[in-house]
Amino acid sequence: MFAPSLRWVGAWVLGLSCACLPCTPSIADDKSATTEAESASNASSFDTAWGGARNGPPARIGARVAIVCEDLRNGGVLGVTRGIREAAGEIGWQTKIFDAGGNPAGRDRALTAANAQQPDGVIVVGTDARAIGAGLAPFAERGIPVVGWHVDLKAGALDKGPIAINVSSDPLEVARVTATAAVSDARGAGVVIVTDSNFDIALAKAEAMAIVVRRCAECKLLEIRDIAISTAAETMPKITREWLARHGTGLTHLLAINDIYFDYAVPELTQSGRSSASIALLSAGDGSPAAFLRIRAGAFQTATAAEPLNLQGWQLIDELNRLLSGQAVTGYVVPVHLVTAANIASEGAPDLLYDPNNGYREIFRHIWKP
Repeated sequence: MFAPSLRWVGAWVLGLSCACLPCTPSIADDKSATTEAESASNASSFDTAWGGARNGPPARIGARVAIVCEDLRNGGVLGVTRGIREAAGEIGWQTKIFDAGGNPAGRDRALTAANAQQPDGVIVVGTDARAIGAGLAPFAERGIPVVGWHVDLKAGALDKGPIAINVSSDPLEVARVTATAAVSDARGAGVVIVTDSNFDIALAKAEAMAIVVRRCAECKLLEIRDIAISTAAETMPKITREWLARHGTGLTHLLAINDIYFDYAVPELTQSGRSSASIALLSAGDGSPAAFLRIRAGAFQTATAAEPLNLQGWQLIDELNRLLSGQAVTGYVVPVHLVTAANIASEGAPDLLYDPNNGYREIFRHIWKP
């Protein structure tokens, strides 16, 4: 297991003292290097067949849905929200968006405003469920169903709390696949990992990536840095320069829990004179348009664990429709998909997103309007 624990990692650099991060659930080191390599290979494959439900209740007529978003500056949050609204238009529902802006006060305001609208259902996009338990209580008290995207460490149906399902690929598998892709062909790799302690999911992803890196005998985990996603635009340029000054050519791989960090790291790498071949950027989520552009152009970023954001938006609407119809959620978890230069031309990539060509729209249409 990764040691020291991530609870002690703020800016941990080769044993130097550090700031404290909140404790994250322990991540078992229960995957062999061979199994991880197989998972990474499968994640890069072209098999994206629909594995979710094909039957369910017809559309609930005229439902009103509140979409509570963590931060619409985040490409994953934005992509899922677009998918939700596309699916809502298909099923005939009204939606209203409440953007929290990536901070605690904004979350409180968004949830209060959403509650005032008295919606029939709520979709939480990108906010850690444990951070908003009190804000969701009024919905639970009134029996208003809630579903979420990237709201919990566990993907699929949730047994506790007001959120019935976390629509997501397995975040720990995402992290393992991403880190394995980084170190599988690397010799003497020097790795920095970027996380955000505001989210348990992000901390767990970082720990899972660290386990993979530490297992690589020829790799060195240089640093794990805690950077809030909401402050990436302001902080990443300076921190990137610090990394280059501290580690020099010893920094060969930068792993992050989200693509957005690279939006602000790449200009600094370019200005420093580092070539794209000298440092690889890999993201454990979520497949932003900017990430697709960088991978396609061979500009530093070599991989992103892309979520099928539009599909997941449709799944969220379907799961909410099941709850509104008195049925259980499906619990479906989409497989991990790693976008690289080898497969970027497939599955929606011309539109700068991962959108599986598996007929999911027609499948959901058939369920809602048989």
